[in-house]
Order: sequence, then structure tokens, then C-alpha cells
Amino acid sequence: MSPTVKRIGSYRFLFFSNEGFEPPHIHVQEAHKPAQFWLGHVRLASSTGFAAHELTHLRNLVEESKTEFLECWNEYFGS
Repeated sequence: MSPTVKRIGSYRFLFFSNEGFEPPHIHVQEAHKPAQFWLGHVRLASSTGFAAHELTHLRNLVEESKTEFLECWNEYFGS
């Protein structure tokens, strides 16, 4: 199960339900392009297919929604 936390334009922000043992993070998908950002100090963990300018934009979107994503993470994983 991959609960969607938020959609912004063509981007889907989600968690993978089997990753609660990892530090808080958010996955981003657009079509077949994935990325993952750590939420503690927002930084890119991994990506495939996104251009550098897209990753900068995504990082800004994650930074803007960080509080919301952390609240969702804690609610979902019980942390």
C-alpha cells in the first residue's frame, strides 16, 4: 500500500507502508520518474529521470509542505 499524502500538479507525494522503520521521508512520483526526499533536514535521497531544475522545484515543494508531511508520517507510522 502506498498512501498518497498530497498531489501538486502532476506530482504525487506518498509513503510506502513498509518503510516506517526508516527516518521520515517522502516519495514523489511523476509518470515513471521517482524521487525521495528526507524530511528532517530536507534533502534529496534518490531520484531517477528528473532534471536538476525539476529536483530543485521538488525540493522547494517538499520544504513548503514539510510540516504537513511530517504530521502525516507520524500519524501513519505512529511515531
